[in-house]
Amino acid sequence: MPTDHLAQLIQRLPELAACRDSIVEAFTTLQRSFRTGHKVLLCGNGGSAADADHWAGELLKGFSHPRPLSASERRGLPPAVARRLQGALPAIPLTGFPAATTAFGNDVDPELAFAQLTSALGRKGDVLVAISTSGNARNVGHAVSVARARGLHTIALTGANGGRLHRLCDTSIRVPARETPRVQEYHLPVYHCLSLMLEDAFFV
Repeated sequence: MPTDHLAQLIQRLPELAACRDSIVEAFTTLQRSFRTGHKVLLCGNGGSAADADHWAGELLKGFSHPRPLSASERRGLPPAVARRLQGALPAIPLTGFPAATTAFGNDVDPELAFAQLTSALGRKGDVLVAISTSGNARNVGHAVSVARARGLHTIALTGANGGRLHRLCDTSIRVPARETPRVQEYHLPVYHCLSLMLEDAFFV
């Protein structure tokens, strides 16, 4: 069951019990979006950019299970290819567009680069995950503002203060730390837990 992973997380890190409800809410939002054919966009700066890319990687391939393709997904594929491909949940890290973000930053405004990508790629029903240890990253906040205007669901992953993202986002997972390295140490087990929960929901 997906919730077993959350129980195990809190058993290992009891201080994350305060995040239980927001983690469940984030899982429900992501599950509903994926079930209706939508995708998740992720953004952040520095270590949070690495987390955005890392989390997307867990969704785009097998995480703790191999996720073999279904019969319908295998149709039309060479058998040797079909055997080795894995089921995926569509995730796009907005940190992965260096040509677009540097061009937009040079020509227009680097602070709006994530907002531009959200406007270009986001569709109503998608989810934007905004990762910021302080909750106050301006470029991430601009992306959230665009997402809300476009009808995307928004999830913040922040530190204890929550910052501006806590007020802007539909769901805010505020881990119990304030110093950037400690916040990042909690973010990884949280999104790993969500990845396990989603994998169980879709592939097990």
